[in-house]
Amino acid sequence: MRIYGLTGGTGSGKSAAARHFESLGIPVVDADRVGHDVIGPGGVAEEAVLAAFGNDVVTDGTIDREKLGALVFRDKIAREKLNGIVHPAIRLEMANRCAQFAEAGHDIAIIDAALLGENGKLDDYFAGLILVLAPVETRVARLTGPREIAEDEARRRIAAQSPPEDKVELARWVVENTSSLEELHEQIERITGELKQDAA
Repeated sequence: MRIYGLTGGTGSGKSAAARHFESLGIPVVDADRVGHDVIGPGGVAEEAVLAAFGNDVVTDGTIDREKLGALVFRDKIAREKLNGIVHPAIRLEMANRCAQFAEAGHDIAIIDAALLGENGKLDDYFAGLILVLAPVETRVARLTGPREIAEDEARRRIAAQSPPEDKVELARWVVENTSSLEELHEQIERITGELKQDAA
């Protein structure tokens, strides 16, 4: 199986790209969703996160991702602590899900994760990286629109991530998501054709 990475900053349209890949028959592992699972009730990282952050991140007895996100986006040390707990668990679960896709007969899978390439390199098991880019002001507008995030919070979240443009040299495909959803879909369809050629 060939595994490709899909990345981009918050508000870039990475999730819309992932949904279109799925609609074209390519399975996608959403690292954010996996992260939700590993810290959810009974998740493998739940106890460690509670031990590290305590009741400040709990609502009705379970970890509240909004509270946890607000805390770690503001505090680099807290963010590093959380990453140290959840990233190993997420990596293991993503590997398990890719193995399940392979068993089901898929020869391509995509891992959708904002943090791919953060250290300037891509793990060896990736056959290539797809990077979704959009200007900061466009990203702010997307975050403050349907998601109803306050503008200062949206800008804080964008600033907390490394600039996606720094990953251009790592990427095999760069998707410029500056226009319509139709244009985004056209780019994803073109890439899908190349992924299927690779797999063949």
